[in-house]
Amino acid sequence: MRVRSVTAFINAGDPANQLDAVLQAGKAAAEIRGALQAAGLEVQTMRLATQPLSDLPGDALALAQELAGQAVDAGFEYVSLGPVLADQPGADLSRLASIPALIRASEVVFACVLVARHDGRINLPAIRQMAGVIREIAHTTDLGFGNLRLALLANVGPHAPFFPAAYHDGGPPAVGIATEAADLAVDAFAGSGSLDQARERLIGLVERDGAKIAGAVQPLAEARGYRFAGIDFSLAPFPEQARSIGAAVERLGVERFGAPGTLFASTLLTDCLRQARYPRCGFNGLMLPVLEDAILAARSRECLFTVNDLLLYSAVCGTGLDTVPLPGDVGEEELAAILLDVAALALRLDKPLTARLMPVPGAKAGDLTTFDFAYFANGQILDIKGRGSQGLFERG
Repeated sequence: MRVRSVTAFINAGDPANQLDAVLQAGKAAAEIRGALQAAGLEVQTMRLATQPLSDLPGDALALAQELAGQAVDAGFEYVSLGPVLADQPGADLSRLASIPALIRASEVVFACVLVARHDGRINLPAIRQMAGVIREIAHTTDLGFGNLRLALLANVGPHAPFFPAAYHDGGPPAVGIATEAADLAVDAFAGSGSLDQARERLIGLVERDGAKIAGAVQPLAEARGYRFAGIDFSLAPFPEQARSIGAAVERLGVERFGAPGTLFASTLLTDCLRQARYPRCGFNGLMLPVLEDAILAARSRECLFTVNDLLLYSAVCGTGLDTVPLPGDVGEEELAAILLDVAALALRLDKPLTARLMPVPGAKAGDLTTFDFAYFANGQILDIKGRGSQGLFERG
């Protein structure tokens, strides 16, 4: 298991205090990274997240560029500007239109749009506008890669340490830990034994490493005046078979990921996380990023699942639709309808879900992606059913 990120959460935008807040966050994150490494855990990245983009003062683009430079100097690899808050009727969507420029201006900046919370309604105009933003980014960044740094959020609260969903609640600074733990499931499900034994092995491994992480992080965070938000032990993969959640599903007994039984296996994996005891924040679910998982990418090339299948798995386990490659000519109506389904599922089940969709310019369904990125395994462009549901948005 590796730590995907030590994520620090701060308030930005105050010229008198921002630089010092970033530098202090960098020192705290570096100290925590050192403690985790001393405990035998590899740490991939340090990340910085601010209060929502809607609440940041002044010119968003200028602030993003300034903050990105300060964060990199402080040792952070990536910065999340948090969401445009579009979860209430009549919400100001002006910052939504600025997101493509923010994404194009810096390769380290992430953003998101919160379109619904559990106690509210879905903002259809925001979803429709976000669909246009996704298309613009797809056609103004190389291979549409900029959409890796943008997500729709539904029912997602503050202090989820995974990007692009991370944002601060505006209070005192905090720190959270995101894990890359798919290999724990691969190891737990290897060999013979009953389903109950496989479940017990995975719960034991998660609790073992959760205690190790909390023991290393919490005292240091509190000593520096940071709230310890907790651990997001989502079973995130890396694009190699030993770290693939698809491989874990298949080791459990499903012949190939996407075949009947995948839904059951997904439920079992998530139940293990729910039963395990550790301080938690964020999603704590099963992540199924198509292009970040070697087996998922391979099974996409075998046409074993669709976008709707991935959404079905999210109903029992996942964090939504993640790094889903789509045809370059996908329309705004189709993108908006997919985003709407994710938001509806999040509200109906009262769970956090996100959508990170990646139209690839010039590619059609069935083509293979050609990304040259260490965290990606190239897969097949997934087809879209129908042309969207424009009538819903017209009625909305």
